Amino acid sequence: MIERIETGARMSRIVKHNGTIYLCGQVCEDAEKGITEQTQTMLNKVESLLEKAGSDKNHILSATIYIKSMDYFAEMNAVWDAWVPEGHAPARACVEAKMARDSLLVEVSIIAAEK
Repeated sequence: MIERIETGARMSRIVKHNGTIYLCGQVCEDAEKGITEQTQTMLNKVESLLEKAGSDKNHILSATIYIKSMDYFAEMNAVWDAWVPEGHAPARACVEAKMARDSLLVEVSIIAAEK
């Protein structure tokens, strides 16, 4: 069975299938902030969606991070590293990408297991 949560015309924010949770790409709360703040608020949104879906950051299987410029890589990683629970680092990719809006610096797509 496939369950879609917060579904709109273009996408669902959460899709669940066979105990796996897929989150749509998440961006920051305030795109006028710098990379540190954008990364932190983006990860806060991920936590909230995972909770809504019946999971948490300990159950993240995979993360794909899109970053506007690799110039931000170290600052983004500092926030990411502090956020990921020790011993629960997911498989991860990070790529430089053109963002949907020029002010966005980072976006993440998450796949997680249900608790």
